[in-house]
Amino acid sequence: MPSTGPTIAEAAELLGLTADTLRYYEKDGLLLRPVPRDNSGHRRYDEPDLRWIELVTRLRSTGMPIRDVRRYADLVRAGDGNEEERLALLQAHRDEVCRQLAEVTAHLGAIDLKIALYEERLVQLERSA
Repeated sequence: MPSTGPTIAEAAELLGLTADTLRYYEKDGLLLRPVPRDNSGHRRYDEPDLRWIELVTRLRSTGMPIRDVRRYADLVRAGDGNEEERLALLQAHRDEVCRQLAEVTAHLGAIDLKIALYEERLVQLERSA
């Protein structure tokens, strides 16, 4: 039975992506399976496909390299028995995201300090005027 889920344009809008990005994910082996097609051959995304694409998007948005996303997809497609490898891959990525988050937080602290100094300076200028 053909799929009746969202079209590629609808899925792209739901996910905040472009149709080109969805085609790229499919072509580059980042999806878990070929996207189902309707009777006229148009892609139709099922709910599990959309959830997976959302995860792929989150991994990419947090800086996971394509090769690691592809590796993770390969492991998931392979089924049970490789959970330790999946876990290690995700833990390594989490560690990197936490490192980047700490770095950005430190940068934000420096910006906040400068803002506070300028705000204080403007208050002093107003008082002396």
